[in-house]
Amino acid sequence: MKIVFDKIGSTAKPFDLEAQGLKMAGTLQKSGYHRVLLDAIVSGETKLDCDRCGVAYTAPSEYSLKLTLSDRVSEDKDDLDIIEFLDGVIDLAYILESEINALKGSYHYCRECENSDADFEREY
Repeated sequence: MKIVFDKIGSTAKPFDLEAQGLKMAGTLQKSGYHRVLLDAIVSGETKLDCDRCGVAYTAPSEYSLKLTLSDRVSEDKDDLDIIEFLDGVIDLAYILESEINALKGSYHYCRECENSDADFEREY
């Protein structure tokens, strides 16, 4: 889902998007001439692999997501939650895919491994 940056006004514009079992629903609202605030809830189930035993499982996720979107290069080193869309088009699918990749990129343990403190070694 792509939205032209200039089409977003000071009134919150709702959006709803789903990909790979996760749903992102929230609002976009202009907060300055070159800035838009994204305020959303990401929820659903993500397919993950246990980093200890390799078993595939699904895990529920629900968290709030607050980002600043800009159509200019940002020189603000204090705010790391800025995504720049220099072509003037906000790509919400890109943001959701980035969140999915961030979830999959961190370490995860299945329920069996999470509750186990035994040494683990598996030969293949």
